[in-house]
Amino acid sequence: MDGMPRKPVAREAVLDAFATLLIEVGERAATLDAVARKAGVSKGGLLYHFPNKEALIQALLDQLDTLAGEDADAMAAAPEGAAAYFIRSSVWGDTPLDRAIVAATRLAEVAHEETRRRFAAIQRQWLDEIAADVGPALAKAVLYMGDGLYFNAMLSVGPVPEGGAAADVDELLAALERLRR
Repeated sequence: MDGMPRKPVAREAVLDAFATLLIEVGERAATLDAVARKAGVSKGGLLYHFPNKEALIQALLDQLDTLAGEDADAMAAAPEGAAAYFIRSSVWGDTPLDRAIVAATRLAEVAHEETRRRFAAIQRQWLDEIAADVGPALAKAVLYMGDGLYFNAMLSVGPVPEGGAAADVDELLAALERLRR
């Protein structure tokens, strides 16, 4: 051993299993037993890392905060500007942030107040970055463009139309440029 602490593989597997169950079957079906089964750990192993479902939820929300913070930093540093970055990144890519957002959305659907509070804080962070780029009057329009892209991508089933989401992104970026003038 080199003295480095081992990565908590079981903890990460449990958290990933919880997110997957939230996404696939929703909050009520994401029981501790189901999470343990999905993660391939004993219930005792799960309880070692997360003593209850609320502890799992808090860990998921902390992960969401971390990923959203990293995204806001990338948005602030984006050479094309925060608004264009936000629109481009609002297409479902099955990224860790995408998965965390959808999993947490399943919690917000059942009125989990802490989840709603965290989403509001993340949205404020994104709005602040976008407003620094395009001004406060245009920031909400950009936020809604991105939210619409994301929502429609989540709802789409079957074959993607010609050009797909890339064509939608290009159209929205062109609209953004017209609005900036």
